Amino acid sequence: MGLSPDRVSLEVDFAGVRFKNPVLVASGTFGFGREFARIYDLSLLGGICVKGTSLEPRKGNPPPRIFETASGMLNAIGLQNDGVDSFVADKLPFLRQFDTKVVVNIVGNRVEDYAELAARLDGVEGVHALEINISCPNVEHGHAEFAADPAMTHRVVSAVRERTRLPVIPKLSPNVTDIRPFARACEEGGADGISLINTLVGTAIDIKTRTFRLANVTGGLSGPCIKPVALRMVYQAAQEVSIPVMGIGGIATAEDAIEFLLAGASCVQVGTVNFVDPLAPLSIIEGIRDYLASNGFSSPSEIVGTVTRLQEPRP
Repeated sequence: MGLSPDRVSLEVDFAGVRFKNPVLVASGTFGFGREFARIYDLSLLGGICVKGTSLEPRKGNPPPRIFETASGMLNAIGLQNDGVDSFVADKLPFLRQFDTKVVVNIVGNRVEDYAELAARLDGVEGVHALEINISCPNVEHGHAEFAADPAMTHRVVSAVRERTRLPVIPKLSPNVTDIRPFARACEEGGADGISLINTLVGTAIDIKTRTFRLANVTGGLSGPCIKPVALRMVYQAAQEVSIPVMGIGGIATAEDAIEFLLAGASCVQVGTVNFVDPLAPLSIIEGIRDYLASNGFSSPSEIVGTVTRLQEPRP
């Protein structure tokens, strides 16, 4: 029996943060919110994961650095940003105007970079959690990604945990053989939650010029095409750890988001679709509310991780 939509509360508790609804916008797809604020009230969102922020400004990669693919896009922006000091002084005051949570995505080349960023953001008004982008090259270990080694993942998470009181949410890479050891490494390192997945590595070629479409050769693949991979990894990670999971990857509709909740995610992030339909996060929020109401659920937490296997038909 269904419920009236006004009897549904979309509030969720994730890693100690109370989000007004389970829909956040993903880092790198929403900038720092200013452009989207011209379209709708950002207070309607559960949260905003801001663009990756480093200790010092980064110029990013040379163009071309975005290419549209079938059901998705490749990007090789190179984590261009103005640095943490600029974020706190110039970007954060604008975001404080809105009644929504701000999750700062932090990036670094050394473990010490992440730890220092965590320390600088600790206690800063308007910052509610840290998302650790560990899909960055470790310059001290042959430029291998922190996210490619469970031991290094643990080291980064532990270093961040020691320097901040904010909730720590590592963002896991799908470019690994098995996501489960990485989820465990995060939990053991002191993470309050995990988010996944980051982009898959891909490339594209122009057959007319016989050159790569991206100046960087490879880029991160995102969009609806990666959703089945993301959904599988979220399910696996949620089965492996006791800390909450935030699902990311190809979410464009309320149905997509609900699939991630059923697979074990407590919250979701909406990313690439923001470029196509800036209003998508709002329709996803309302779609989740309608689904819960029509199925007799009063809260998103009631469906998290409730997916079941198909039953074999009886002979």
